[in-house]
Amino acid sequence: MMGSTDWSQYACTQYVTTEHYLCNSVMIFESLARYNSKADRLLMCPEKWATDTELEATTWSLLTKAKEDYGVKLQPVTLQTLAGEPTWADSLTKLLALNQTQYKRVLSLDSDSTILKPIDELFFLPPTTLAAPRAYWLPNLKDPILSSQLLLIQPSAVEFNRILNAFDTRLEADCDMEIINHLYNSSALVLPHRPYNLLSGEFKRQGQDSSVASSIPEASLPSKVDHAAYLGSSTEIWDPDLVVNEAKYVHFSDWPIPKPWVFVDEETVENLMPRCVVLETRKSVFEGVGDEIMEDCRDREIWLGLYADFKRRRKDVCGLGLLGEGDD
Repeated sequence: MMGSTDWSQYACTQYVTTEHYLCNSVMIFESLARYNSKADRLLMCPEKWATDTELEATTWSLLTKAKEDYGVKLQPVTLQTLAGEPTWADSLTKLLALNQTQYKRVLSLDSDSTILKPIDELFFLPPTTLAAPRAYWLPNLKDPILSSQLLLIQPSAVEFNRILNAFDTRLEADCDMEIINHLYNSSALVLPHRPYNLLSGEFKRQGQDSSVASSIPEASLPSKVDHAAYLGSSTEIWDPDLVVNEAKYVHFSDWPIPKPWVFVDEETVENLMPRCVVLETRKSVFEGVGDEIMEDCRDREIWLGLYADFKRRRKDVCGLGLLGEGDD
C-alpha cells in the first residue's frame, strides 16, 4: 500500500513560535529524513519568518538548512490572541495543524522528543478526526485522558472552528491537552503508547523518587517501582533494553531535570539520574574486602544515552551547544 501512496496528501508537522525552539524542530525533520519518511515535512512558523531578510543569522541558517537539506515546507501562520488574552502561542499553533486542509492527514509531533524508528505507518490507520495515545503515566484518574505529544489529525475547517470556539471558552489553566480531551476524548482513535509515546522518565521509576512531570499530583502517579502502566501488564517483567528497542517516539519528561537542550551540571545529573538496581550482594572471598555488589544499571545507561544523543545531534544538525553550557 505504501508503494502506491500519493505522499503529497500527508505531512509531518512541526510548530515553532520563537527562534528559541527552532533547532528542536529541525532535529525532528532530520530524524524523519534519516528514517526515509515519505510524507511532506511542514513547519508552521510566524509569518515574518517567510519574508524577513533581517532574521538572526542562526534562525536564517536553520530555516535554510530545513528547506534545502530536509525538504521542509514553511507554512506561515498568524498567531492569534483569544478572548483579549496574551497569545497562546504554543498551544494554539500546534492545533493549527487541524487547519492544514491541503493535506488528507497530518502527524503533529512535539519537538522536545526523539524519534527512534520510522512512523509513516500511522498515516494508514482508519479514518478519524484525531488519533492520540493515552497519558499512560496518569493511571489513577477516573477517566483516562489523551496526551498531546503525538497527534494524528485529519484536517478540517469545521473541526478547526471547534478548536477556536473551545479556546474562546476555555478555563484559564487549559492548554492544548485539555482542549483536545474536551473535544475528542470520547471519539478519538487511541494509539498504543507502547511504542508511540514513551516518556524518558519511565526509566527513572525504579528506585527513584522524582516524578516524571512537575504538574502531576503525586497521588496520580504510579508506584516508583511500578512500570505496569506503561507495559500494560502487572505481570510482565520490566526490561529496559526491550522497551527502548521497541519504542518509536520518546518524549523528554524528567522534572526537575530541564529539557534536553538545557545544560545541567554534573552534580544535579548524578543526584537525579536513575539508580542502579541491586541484583545480588555476596561476601567477598578475600579477607578485609567489602561485599561484592552486582547491579543492573541499564535504566541509567539508556536514560543518559537519550540525553547524550540529543546533545550530539543538536551539535551535528544545528551547530549549537546546550543552552547555558559554559556560563559562569
